Amino acid sequence: MKYLCLAYYDPEKFDALPDAEREALVRQCPAHDRALRDSGRLVAQASLGGAADAAGLRPGQREPSITDGPFAETKEQIGGFFILEARDMGEAVQIASKHPAAQVGAEVGWGIEVRPIENYVGY
Repeated sequence: MKYLCLAYYDPEKFDALPDAEREALVRQCPAHDRALRDSGRLVAQASLGGAADAAGLRPGQREPSITDGPFAETKEQIGGFFILEARDMGEAVQIASKHPAAQVGAEVGWGIEVRPIENYVGY
């Protein structure tokens, strides 16, 4: 089964870090991503652009209403995602728990949400 892992962070706290600290945090991710890809468990992975570059769409009267910024008003934003192949939720959580966003970066709100994907269509 496939699981979507959403990687969160607090942009305000992240941007407030000195460049060297921010880069040290981020530098931990590529090696982990490579190892996960090599294990055959990683289906897809990407970092996302900032919330300031996002557009939100909601149903409108005749056409969708479009706003600048993310869909949800929240302090934490999604900074990236990865899709895992795992037997069950327990295994998906165990695999995701090894990602740097689950191990370090508490000071910038790093965290991961794991959700089962119910209807996956690969292209």
